[in-house]
Amino acid sequence: MAGSLSRGMEQEMKSITIAGGGLAGLALGIALRRVGVPVTLHEALRYPRHRVCGEFISGVSDETLALLGIDAALAPAHRPQEVRWWSGSEFLGRFSLPEPARAISRFALDEVLSRQLRAHGGVICQNSRVTPVPAVGLVWTAGRRPAKGPWIGLKAHVRAEKLDHSLEMHLGSQGYIGLVAVEDGWVNVCGLFRVIPELARGSEPLLLSYLRHNGLEDLATRLQRVTWRQHSESAVAGFRLGLQSPLPGLMSLGDAHSIIAPFTGNGMSMALEAAALAVGPLHRYASGEIDWESACALVQQTTRSSFAKRLSLAGTCQSLLLAPWFRRPLEILAREQLLPFSLLFSHTRR
Repeated sequence: MAGSLSRGMEQEMKSITIAGGGLAGLALGIALRRVGVPVTLHEALRYPRHRVCGEFISGVSDETLALLGIDAALAPAHRPQEVRWWSGSEFLGRFSLPEPARAISRFALDEVLSRQLRAHGGVICQNSRVTPVPAVGLVWTAGRRPAKGPWIGLKAHVRAEKLDHSLEMHLGSQGYIGLVAVEDGWVNVCGLFRVIPELARGSEPLLLSYLRHNGLEDLATRLQRVTWRQHSESAVAGFRLGLQSPLPGLMSLGDAHSIIAPFTGNGMSMALEAAALAVGPLHRYASGEIDWESACALVQQTTRSSFAKRLSLAGTCQSLLLAPWFRRPLEILAREQLLPFSLLFSHTRR
């Protein structure tokens, strides 16, 4: 721990309670412990577990990872740099990321980070739920808040799917899905689709049903022939994209604050960036330099200013990607190599 702080000085620090043991909560807890802030984190279930997540980290800087103290935890991650897009069965094009991304499963990463938080002296309470009521010293990182929305997120791990460590993105009629290699030979398959309630009554895996319904029959056939990781199939519905409705007085980070359109590959990065933005104000509060209301205001101001533009652009781009009238122009632009992949990529990361 970055703690040349004496035990007496640490005991004078006010404590922080983190509700939600996902990426934002774990990273924030580790960073706060590194500067001597007492931390108790509540996780609703137990580690390790599978979550609906693209498991693709792109956009966060090395400096931010070092500030959070989690750069070593991400060192074993695969480093894909090429992204390839399809619309149905038609190849749209490829582009290279300015910097290699990081691909690692949440099953592995959350377990590593939870051990790291404990090693730094943080307290983790598993199978523990906290009520989302504003309280001094409470940070809400408990993921998506239930809300009416048209989307369902689906995820599974598969093996024996040939990938050359690139990211595959497949655009369907009412959604899209990405494939990326993670650790131990597994491939994360994760997508966002418009909810079709009757598909839940089918006999095959829900993910395959959504692929077929979205005109991605070729991909469904590929996945039907491979090994699926036991217990990795996950689904989540009842959420909306963009900035989430704030709860007055409750400091929210991660998906509880904002959810970017998943095709950007920037969701995990935003969770880590949000945690990094909160460390300074929370440390100042814990040290007695500012009060809780001031800390909340600072975090709200910096996260909104950092994320509002990219959230808006991502939402507009997703609407275009899924608009039936835009599909044909999209394919024509792709054949003429006029799709501004790199430009859109950079603007959804700042």
